[in-house]
Amino acid sequence: MKTQTFEEFRHQALAQGFDEVLVREWAPGQRVATHTHPFAVKALVVSGEFALTCEGHTRRIVAGAGFELAREVPHAEHYGPEGATFWVARRHAA
Repeated sequence: MKTQTFEEFRHQALAQGFDEVLVREWAPGQRVATHTHPFAVKALVVSGEFALTCEGHTRRIVAGAGFELAREVPHAEHYGPEGATFWVARRHAA
């Protein structure tokens, strides 16, 4: 299986209508309390892992896995012992 590069992720996300693509890094053990974003998110975890809690359900997302969130969806995050790095695409327009 071919590993996707950041440039390939970026190109694909922009073609799908996302308007911002960036790399986010999270510290080991970091917790982010329940919050929302004024944009939709499509992300790929490229290293580490984290737990994403949304609508009362928590799922563990590890390197190689992706996730999506619609804008304004309440969620919380808890990063693993190695922290995590994601590639994130954001769609600000409705």
